[in-house]
Amino acid sequence: MWFGGSVPAAIAAAKERSSVFVVFVAGEDEQSTEMAARWEDEKVTEAASDGFVAIKIDTKSEACLQFSQIYPVVCVPSSFFIGDNGIPLEVIAGSVSVEELVTRIHKVKQVMLADTLDLPDGLGLTKKLEERREEKRKEEEQKEIKKEIERRKTGKEMLEYKRRQEEELTKRMLEERNREKAEEKAARERIRQQIAMDRAERAARFAKSKEEAEAAKAAALQAKQAEIEARKEAAQRERSAIARIQFRLPDGSSFTNQFPSEARLEEARQFAAQTVGNTYGNFSLATMFPRREFTKEDYAKKLLELELAPSASVVLLPAGRPATSVVQASSSDLWKFLGTILYPLLAVWRFISNFLFTSPPPSQPSGRSAHQQDHSAPSASGSVEQSRQAVRKRVVEKRGEDFKKEGKIYRLRTQDDGEDENNTWNGNSTQQM
Repeated sequence: MWFGGSVPAAIAAAKERSSVFVVFVAGEDEQSTEMAARWEDEKVTEAASDGFVAIKIDTKSEACLQFSQIYPVVCVPSSFFIGDNGIPLEVIAGSVSVEELVTRIHKVKQVMLADTLDLPDGLGLTKKLEERREEKRKEEEQKEIKKEIERRKTGKEMLEYKRRQEEELTKRMLEERNREKAEEKAARERIRQQIAMDRAERAARFAKSKEEAEAAKAAALQAKQAEIEARKEAAQRERSAIARIQFRLPDGSSFTNQFPSEARLEEARQFAAQTVGNTYGNFSLATMFPRREFTKEDYAKKLLELELAPSASVVLLPAGRPATSVVQASSSDLWKFLGTILYPLLAVWRFISNFLFTSPPPSQPSGRSAHQQDHSAPSASGSVEQSRQAVRKRVVEKRGEDFKKEGKIYRLRTQDDGEDENNTWNGNSTQQM
């Protein structure tokens, strides 16, 4: 009793015969097997022999998928009785007895006889199937478009990641190549210097004449100059590639580290933060000579660009502390150092000036006294000279003692000033922290 063609062919046959289109959806379960046997019963076959076109479809088939897009299949097995207008006249869910199935078939026949509504121009199930198929196709196209957009987006991100990886790899390879070239150049330069020195030594060893000795000496000098130039170039390359930064702390201590000259100032600040921890809170960096406190924009600049290569000294400034306090402390240290050097020189100058520019002895008396002094000059000249020498000796001894006392007093003052300044510095640091 089952139609042997496809669903569209069965629909066309039902329209041609003006029959009811019956769709039996069966699965692989026990109820489907029982319902299929009842459909093939003789009573059912006889009742549905006239005015019915029946087709059996499996739940896993494409035909069932297309059919369920128009008529929802709630349970399996299911039996659909569809009129020629595409409207379901009866739906049997699950398995029923033979008598019940025959009753339902007769009920559908009565409905068909009483139904006077027709769908003109071939409208019906075929059109609805086509419409649902078109809607499904459009939905599938939209899904494919979305998938393609996602795939392209993911592909673009992967390409960007690969590009960055390749750039990083190329950069590392270029740096390695430059380093190897520099090492090869330095090795060739050492070999060239060694060859020049060997030639100079051989020339000096086997020289038989003055000209040969002078030539050997000139060769040795040239080799030495070449070595000096090579060292200068190596030192210049090293200075241009490395920045040696000294970090000075508010407590007077310091520490030093080397960075690549192409490194950012922020890297130096992070190194200092890791070294000192939370001792000074959120600090900033500054230089004393010239006096300069770095801004946020400066931390993104390179050490070479900030003129901190090949070496520099920076000061850690705790939050809220002006850079002038550090500069003033450094200025006091400078004046203390200059005073230590210049004060002994001033004391020596004072001693020499007092010794050289002392007032002359009083003038000689006139008249008879002078005449008497002339007579006694031969006897008194020796005593006057002795008196002068004694005075000079006492002046020298006194100036030397004063010089020693002044130097000692100055050293004591310098130490006291240094302690006062250190106490003041530590007090200010404690208050600001």
